[in-house]
Amino acid sequence: NPPHPMMAAELLVFLTERGGCEFAVTVCVRQGRGKKAHLHEIGVYRLIARGEAIQATGPSGQMRRLTRETFLDVFGGYEFREVRATGVLTDLGPLFG
Repeated sequence: NPPHPMMAAELLVFLTERGGCEFAVTVCVRQGRGKKAHLHEIGVYRLIARGEAIQATGPSGQMRRLTRETFLDVFGGYEFREVRATGVLTDLGPLFG
């Protein structure tokens, strides 16, 4: 199992090493400071590394293909928990992304 929680850069490496495999991740953001800080759950995203892109499907079902740089820009401020394989495999994702 991957370390919990993961930050965007760690998740990107994790996904890239497992290209073509879909993972469901719970996206969270920390709110507040110090003892009053708490984790707010944004929702579950399904992510797949395909070639040089990350395919991201949000809670609404909308799918977007993101460059690695855009992925880090969009998800850089979030924490990722409950990273789990969905069992969905794409068509040789890392070879033909």
